[in-house]
Amino acid sequence: MAIKRKDIIVKTFAKQTGPVLAGVVRERTMKDVLAQIRNYEVHGANAIDLHLSSLNDELKNVESIKKIVNATKLPILSMNYNMNYDLGGYVTDEEERVGLMLKAVEAGTAAIDIQGYTFDYFSHTNFRKEYDHLGYSFIKGNPREVVVDEIIIQKQMDLIDRVHTMGAEVLLSCHPRIPMNTEQVVDLALFLEKRKPDVIKIVTMCTNEEELAEAFKTMITLKKEVKTNVSFHCAGQAGRLTRVMNPVLGGYIAFCVDKYGINTDVEQLNLGIARDMIDKLNRIK
Repeated sequence: MAIKRKDIIVKTFAKQTGPVLAGVVRERTMKDVLAQIRNYEVHGANAIDLHLSSLNDELKNVESIKKIVNATKLPILSMNYNMNYDLGGYVTDEEERVGLMLKAVEAGTAAIDIQGYTFDYFSHTNFRKEYDHLGYSFIKGNPREVVVDEIIIQKQMDLIDRVHTMGAEVLLSCHPRIPMNTEQVVDLALFLEKRKPDVIKIVTMCTNEEELAEAFKTMITLKKEVKTNVSFHCAGQAGRLTRVMNPVLGGYIAFCVDKYGINTDVEQLNLGIARDMIDKLNRIK
């Protein structure tokens, strides 16, 4: 039975006016987490993107996460990727990984990030080719984190329903890590939307200027054809511009860092620069 949150002021992550500038927190100690959150508050973030996997083990509990939630007025999106503090990968049991995110929901985080490979870790780095015959446009090229198995999808939907029952929101994320055209990304977003998340996040790859131009077209099309708020950008050197331009074109989230170090993704935007650029571009728009 789902545990409903009591005596918690629930903040919304999914119902803000976009673009949401989410400050990425990937720290180990309570002191460092709270200091990083304060930096984001001062520099204009709209939300916090908390990586639960980076926390020291003694903080991976409801009481400690609740202290983090209560320390800020910003809504927190919590996630538990298969990634440690310094961005190295690790493997853990899927039920245990999901369980930590549910603890975060109980603690009061506004939303959790459910990855497309949830309950099927093999799909984190592979595509199950036995589903090629289904003919979906978005499975061309063997994308990562794309699950089409109906049993796994139903487990994900049950999890999403449970999180909603507990009073929180869900971001459903997918990192195919291959170049995809507009048709493929839109078809994938519509496929994911059927699971009824509150926000959809898709990250593809851009390897050249032609793919970058296609990514801008894709964002505009997503805004028109998908009812759910979508965050879409491209990884790779050629795709870095999508991180700042796509939020202006209708993307819901820009993931930002306050400073770069061993525990940050150097492709993510600097918060101060992103806030300045997006505000100025919106004035032009």
